[in-house]
Amino acid sequence: MDKLKMHTPDIAEENYKKLVELFPDAITETTDEDGNIIRAIDKDVLMQEINTKVIDDGQERYQFTWPDKRKSMVMANAPISKTLRLEKEKSVGRDGTPGGVDSENIYIEGDNLDALKLLQETYLGKVKMIYIDPPYNTGNDFIYEDDFAQSVDEYADNSGQTDEEGNRLVQNSESNGRFHTDWLNMMYPRLKIAKDLLRDDGAIFISIGDDEEANLIKICNEIFGEKNFIANICHKSRASVSNDRIISENHNHLIFFAKNFENLFLHHKQIGDDPILKGFDKIDEKGRYKLTPVDGPGGAKKGNPYYEFLGVSGYWRYSKATMQKKFDEGLIVSTGNNLQQKYYLSQAANCKNKLNTYHNIW
Repeated sequence: MDKLKMHTPDIAEENYKKLVELFPDAITETTDEDGNIIRAIDKDVLMQEINTKVIDDGQERYQFTWPDKRKSMVMANAPISKTLRLEKEKSVGRDGTPGGVDSENIYIEGDNLDALKLLQETYLGKVKMIYIDPPYNTGNDFIYEDDFAQSVDEYADNSGQTDEEGNRLVQNSESNGRFHTDWLNMMYPRLKIAKDLLRDDGAIFISIGDDEEANLIKICNEIFGEKNFIANICHKSRASVSNDRIISENHNHLIFFAKNFENLFLHHKQIGDDPILKGFDKIDEKGRYKLTPVDGPGGAKKGNPYYEFLGVSGYWRYSKATMQKKFDEGLIVSTGNNLQQKYYLSQAANCKNKLNTYHNIW
């Protein structure tokens, strides 16, 4: 009988191995506070390898942080000693037969952080779309309290509030001094793992209310990358009027991020028929692009500045100074008897978002 694997991958260890392969000369050793020899990364060597600046603690930088953020980052990568077990008596077959296990659908009961970690081995980089509906943090929500440093007795006696599976919950009331902190610590590791599960052209949709909408976007900007933000879709969720607020909200938000927006748009089924997105068949270090005219010979005439640039004379869309700036940035390309400029897929995607996204107007 095959033994169940009772240990999820150690993502932090996997990331370290990748770093060793990329920059073996940056790997070194040092001692901890107890005098033990431990492995370490030489940041000075790493700076030289990647030709950029490494920011030290205490140095000013743009960042979004909160208490225990580092702990929540560690939690996302930490392995767990658990496994999924099939409960045949709760299963339903493809034809609806109780106890059947021939369905391609999977329903998992349990703490969602544990479940996400257990799915990594099988579904890492394979999920096309994820939708989650987390607590909105309105002041009355119950959220998971991820403190694994407690004893079993402390865990059982903590608040008396548990979900159906026995996972501890705490009420995150507005009087709590950690009102936003607890919610952020709950969300960060789950979103981090969700990103790893998505395939390269995958996307995630997250429902949220006004209370944490801004913080959620900041977390997702950090995890998925700001360039992969697609839209904040405002969804009308009710028609009734509430008298408990100055403004009666009738909406919630659906935050839409891509794993990689270029791949998402390139693999969209309508891309071949989309006049905005068609033709992005070239690629450089900034991403996919196509060439578009900057006028010149046969293009715009009077009203545009006339001058010679790269051996081509004509009426150009831009001033000579602007043309030179674009050329210095690598955006102007000579195509023989004319000049063209690079138009990136990111620009087209952003344009499309502005056309197709509903914005809430206050």
